[in-house]
Amino acid sequence: MKLNTKQIVISGIFAALSVALIYLVRIPFPPLPFLEYDAGDIPIFLCTYLYGPVFGIVIGVVASVIQGLTVSASSGWIGILMHIFAIIGYVLPVGLLFRKKTFKNLMISAGAAAVFTVIFMIIWNLIFTPIFMNAPISAVIELMPLIILFNVIKVGINTVLAVTLYKIFNKIL
Repeated sequence: MKLNTKQIVISGIFAALSVALIYLVRIPFPPLPFLEYDAGDIPIFLCTYLYGPVFGIVIGVVASVIQGLTVSASSGWIGILMHIFAIIGYVLPVGLLFRKKTFKNLMISAGAAAVFTVIFMIIWNLIFTPIFMNAPISAVIELMPLIILFNVIKVGINTVLAVTLYKIFNKIL
């Protein structure tokens, strides 16, 4: 993979936007207070559409670590890992499916990535949420419909906004 200055600069801007949005847009999910919607994934998704999954993963890791050490410090290392897994679950399908940059492929890759992320996070929630909650897996299984609903809402909102912004930024950049 050959990097150019423009890609590096724009990726840095998207990383900064991601961190800013994590601070500015945080909405608690009332049924499960340890879950919060944040808009920080939108720049990560957008950068993935523009430059591919490596950029998305790098920006996602940076944003996840900053978030986990600051605004979401109470979730600790588990919160950082869960956010990184969610980013990977999204950007890898986009990277595999959005090679030919057409609107149809954008929609297919975004939809597939959103569905895959929700499924991927079920697995990671079954592994890490019992540790985080210090509860048996049976308690987490009871909460799974709410966890799935949260992931559907978060990934859905962020995907729609990122796809919309991609259509704008792709013309500019």
